[in-house]
Amino acid sequence: MAEIRYVRGDATVPSGKGVKVIAHVCNDIGGWGKGLVLALSRRRPEPEAAYRAWHRDRAANDFGPGAAQLVQVERYVWVADMIGRRGVRTGSKGAPVRHEAIDTALDRLAGHARELGASVHMPRIGCGLAGGTRSRVEPLVEERLVRRGIPVTVHDHD
Repeated sequence: MAEIRYVRGDATVPSGKGVKVIAHVCNDIGGWGKGLVLALSRRRPEPEAAYRAWHRDRAANDFGPGAAQLVQVERYVWVADMIGRRGVRTGSKGAPVRHEAIDTALDRLAGHARELGASVHMPRIGCGLAGGTRSRVEPLVEERLVRRGIPVTVHDHD
């Protein structure tokens, strides 16, 4: 059975042949300004613009916990915005991470990745600013992507 491949490097510059999807977890309040998204925005304006429009028009679309939006940024590269955080700060209800939402978003991402014949590249989603743990998120990635035959590479930034 396939496994998650771990590499050191920048998730915004995935390597390898074929179609690649850069996946990351976003919040549900329209905030775009810390973590991986800053690196994405330095390289490509499309993901931020698409996320902000998706949030702005949320009354007429599927924006919300568990949603996933793919934005093409190059011929063979897409970015997947996955809504898996409630807000941006730890509060009385705990860390912003919402594991159920990440699970649902990964399931949706799997469908898109299979249609595109793509590999998925990501940082340790849900484990940084969102406040989640690898022990809770990694099994979701394995179940939703790896066990479906979708190659996954997790990038640990230098």
